[in-house]
Amino acid sequence: MSAFVLLNKSKFINGIWLNRRYPPKRATNISCVAEQKGKEPSFPVLSCTWETVGHQIKDDQTTYTLMVEIPSETYTSPTTPHNKASVSFGSFPHHTNLDIWVVSQSLLGKIESEHLRQDAHYFVKTSAPSNVKVIVEQSFPTSLLVKWQHPIHQVYIKLTSQIRFCQDGSHDWRYVDVPNADTSDQTSFRLQDLQPGKDYVIQVRCKNFKRNQGYWSDWSDSVTEKTPEDRPTCKPDLWWKSENGEAQLICKEPKFSNGRITAYSIKFRYTKNEGWEQEIIPVNGSGTQQSFDQRPVTLLKRISLADKPSVRVCVAAINSVGTSPEACLHIPAKPSGPQTVEGMNVSTQDGQMFVEWKQPNSAAVTEYVIEWMSNGKIDWQRERNSTNKTAIKGKLQPYVCYNVSVYPIQSGFIRKPARLEAYFEQGAPSEGPNTQSNPAYDSAELWWNPVPLDKRRGFITNYTIFYQKEHQRKHINVPGNITSYDLTNLSGNTKYDVWITASTIAGSKEGIHHSFTTLKYAPGMVAGVVVGVSLGFLFFVLMTTLLCFYKKEVIKKNFWPQIPNPGESTIGNWSPDYPSKVETPKENCVTGVCVLNVGVCEVTPGFEEDKTSLSLKKDKYLSEEHSSGIGGSSCMSSPRQSVSDSDEGPDLADSTASTVQYSSVVASSGYKGQTPAPQPQHSIFSRSESTQPLLDSEEHPDIVQEGSRQVQCSPRESLFTHGAENQNNIESDNCRLLGMEQHDFCPLKEEAEQTTESDSQSADASPSSSYMPQLGGYRPQ
Repeated sequence: MSAFVLLNKSKFINGIWLNRRYPPKRATNISCVAEQKGKEPSFPVLSCTWETVGHQIKDDQTTYTLMVEIPSETYTSPTTPHNKASVSFGSFPHHTNLDIWVVSQSLLGKIESEHLRQDAHYFVKTSAPSNVKVIVEQSFPTSLLVKWQHPIHQVYIKLTSQIRFCQDGSHDWRYVDVPNADTSDQTSFRLQDLQPGKDYVIQVRCKNFKRNQGYWSDWSDSVTEKTPEDRPTCKPDLWWKSENGEAQLICKEPKFSNGRITAYSIKFRYTKNEGWEQEIIPVNGSGTQQSFDQRPVTLLKRISLADKPSVRVCVAAINSVGTSPEACLHIPAKPSGPQTVEGMNVSTQDGQMFVEWKQPNSAAVTEYVIEWMSNGKIDWQRERNSTNKTAIKGKLQPYVCYNVSVYPIQSGFIRKPARLEAYFEQGAPSEGPNTQSNPAYDSAELWWNPVPLDKRRGFITNYTIFYQKEHQRKHINVPGNITSYDLTNLSGNTKYDVWITASTIAGSKEGIHHSFTTLKYAPGMVAGVVVGVSLGFLFFVLMTTLLCFYKKEVIKKNFWPQIPNPGESTIGNWSPDYPSKVETPKENCVTGVCVLNVGVCEVTPGFEEDKTSLSLKKDKYLSEEHSSGIGGSSCMSSPRQSVSDSDEGPDLADSTASTVQYSSVVASSGYKGQTPAPQPQHSIFSRSESTQPLLDSEEHPDIVQEGSRQVQCSPRESLFTHGAENQNNIESDNCRLLGMEQHDFCPLKEEAEQTTESDSQSADASPSSSYMPQLGGYRPQ
């Protein structure tokens, strides 16, 4: 009972359990082979394989049994779930038909495949031929004789053979079917149309000679033999390359060298009129066979073209038998002429590099030379003049930059080529650029060296500049042909981290990180401040200079007051009663005159007796002036300073105490244009040359008390016209004379405008002049 059936104690439930099954798979497309063991003519095992058709589940697998029937016996293989089986024969049934089928069996029954009925030799696979030999014949340099031995005698099976051969180092096999003889097996064959002096690898195999019966045996062991040498039948492949003003002659061996090249014969000349220079250059050939596409490049000679426009060179290859035809080339110092090759393009497709160009319309091109160079290694190949696209046949390396050139050749003359750079395969750069910087205030100049050519591994499509400050990152893309850039809008006095990545179509590589700090101040900023301050200072100096120039009188008045020079004073020769000749005073003498402001003095009644004294003093002065010379001009040889002119204070007064000279003038009558006072007036002129200093009563004459007399002076304006700087000094001297009578008079005019009437009035008046009382006497004159 199935475990899926549930039993109830009170009731029974009936059910049907179903399993899915399929009929057994049927075997189809049966193939069998009987392999020979060793050299015996026996094939003890027949192995068969087949394919199956139909469905099958995991729980119900189909098994197979191989059945082989011969007329007298049936052979059965063990049952197997696989698609192959074998039966063993005690003795192989030669020349007998075999009936082969496969029986398939499963839980749902059995099924047979279609029967395969063939001759027993139809399934035979013999061993490989043995004792293969290659015979070299010196008289036949282009052929080799091959001999071998069959693995089974023709009594059992008649066999046919096949030979394959190639040059040593090449895998380009050539196959030759050996024709069968009518009466016996063919066990030798002569290979022809071979290249002389080349090593060949030869192999042989065999099978049932009947068409479409049996299997080819395995190839025999390889046999290598070299054909006899012969004279080279083609010229060497001559080319050149320019380096440091020299033409380097290079060449490859002839395509059909027919032996090992031992030397090259070189002939060259610079002009047609010159003779040929010939030279034999021996070469140490390895003797090993190289494929045509990998022939070694030999440097023959270096020819200097420093002072030569061109050179014509002819080269021939020499082996042990003879000399090849010459290859000639006209090599210019520099390829000239118009570029006849246009539209050049290099592409990669299906693991090959193709070069394509446009053929010129009018140029008589005889051939093209395709040259490719990398890391100092050069190679080339020649193409016919009708070719405009070819695949480079040399061995190219990935991630290597090649300079590909197409040279047109016109009757041996090299014309100007077309060039392009190309990669057989590109990859990401293996090294990034190294960055350097020159920071400014708000910008920085970046530059970097291009990635080395051997590190690029492809064409640089662009550079990406990354720069960041703290956590702010920015990037800029620049073309791959630019190696410098100026970063702008940066912050001053800030540190930046910079790195650059180089990118190709296959990937990118990051360079070394670089740091820089922008400047704290811009160069123009400091210069602007300095220039501004300098201009301001110059402007200040200029304005100060102009102010001093235009306001020099005001400045002089305030800082250097004008002090009169007593030595130039004319007061000593002047008298109101005896006026001297009126002259226009000079500026330097006027400044030295000591002028007193005489005020109206109010005198008490007890002061009348001094009037007589003053008149006597005036008369004495006048007599002394004319007799003893004391009344001479005050502008003397020995300078004396009036007390009234001394404004420097006590120090200066003390220093000049020995030469104090003071005087006073009192006009007793009015002058021209003035109205005299109604009371009697007298003219008083007093002069003293006493060397004694002034008394306190003289220095402070505002209030003088002498006995019962009191004199109070009220200042008036100056009697003479003076500058403002002497105003205070004059006013301080107005009341230095004590006991002076009150007189009113008008200021003295310095100009010569006095009338005769004023002179006569002065003459009619009784002059009474007197000197002031002196305590210490007069100073000797």
